[in-house]
Amino acid sequence: MSHTTIMLITGLALLIALRILIRDKTRATRAFLALWLVVSVGNLLFGVLSAGYGWREEAVVWLLVFGAPAALALIAARLGRPG
Repeated sequence: MSHTTIMLITGLALLIALRILIRDKTRATRAFLALWLVVSVGNLLFGVLSAGYGWREEAVVWLLVFGAPAALALIAARLGRPG
């Protein structure tokens, strides 16, 4: 399994955990977005500084790693609201 896939699964697991643990769905979404931004930027920095990838190539992967779970969180928050 690729590292990108593992990060995407981790993002989904974090989103699910926060949505279960925090009753207020808006707060859960905001907490997820903040935490996931920190984790995904850390992953980007690790890829550039330690693994030897270039900034451009890591930035594209970061857009996927941060963007897909973030979009899912925003969609779930939107669908979870009444009316």
